[in-house]
Amino acid sequence: MGPLTFKALRLLADGHFHSGADIARRLERSRAAVSETLKGARDLGVEVFSVPGKGYRLAEPVEFLDAHAIVSGLGTAASRIRLTLLDEVDSTSTRLASLAQAGAPSGTCVAAECQTAGRGRRGRAWQAGLGASLTLSMLWRFDQGPGHLAGLPLAVAVAATRALERAGVAGVGVKWPNDLVHDWRKLGGILVETTGEMLGPTAAVIGIGLNYRLGEALAQRIDQPATDIASCGGGLPSRNALLALLLAELVSAMERFAQGGFAVFRDEWKARHAYADRNVTVVAGDAPPREVRVMGVAADGALLVSAGGHTERLTSAEVSLRPA
Repeated sequence: MGPLTFKALRLLADGHFHSGADIARRLERSRAAVSETLKGARDLGVEVFSVPGKGYRLAEPVEFLDAHAIVSGLGTAASRIRLTLLDEVDSTSTRLASLAQAGAPSGTCVAAECQTAGRGRRGRAWQAGLGASLTLSMLWRFDQGPGHLAGLPLAVAVAATRALERAGVAGVGVKWPNDLVHDWRKLGGILVETTGEMLGPTAAVIGIGLNYRLGEALAQRIDQPATDIASCGGGLPSRNALLALLLAELVSAMERFAQGGFAVFRDEWKARHAYADRNVTVVAGDAPPREVRVMGVAADGALLVSAGGHTERLTSAEVSLRPA
């Protein structure tokens, strides 16, 4: 999508009618060019109404990400964050991985209005549309090797739920190993990718996607039961304020994780565990699905389940869970 489309949509972000002549004047383009560029809005998941005599209007207002508003909400974490905002990117994590290879420091963050190739766990695509989600990735560097970072996605989930609670979004649970859920529907996902030497140091690219306000068309493209923040009750928080809270909680969590690993988050994660003491179906590779009972989580983030009277440890690299 070209930058002109995003410029036009920013002029329409308030949800009011704007004449084609006014938009053309402000963009220094012809009215025909405005009409053509706004046709691309549908590819971003945005519906634009065109009414003769009134002009153009978005079906719903859109709060674009604003660097000043986000940095203002970071509090003491502001000194640790280096923020880059993009209109469109293939994947925030892919872009951030390139910055990491170039030596970017801890706290470097990339957030985007839209992703064209957002990635989830096990190769799944992450569906996102303009104003419909929050998609961000943050880099954090650890002195330890990758083997010492077991449980990092679970610690990130705790940080994300804390941010949501601070924003007034109640009832958010965690699903092992990397999902956020509300009323058993997926609200968000976490993808942590690490690179480094066996004994350290390690660079972790932490990707988070949150469903903010899904439209009907976007919701239909998601291949599992899903929900959004707008449907959780308690009012819809500002996207910019929520992103600031997420980054502040992530900075705090990464500093704590560097000192104590997942063990310092274990009790808090268990208190938010949506599938505690429930039967779930384990799907592991080509093996037949089997039912187990969730017992808890180990200090290293492994899931503890009961099967046939025996306790087993499951690691995120091996399995996925589904409600029984």
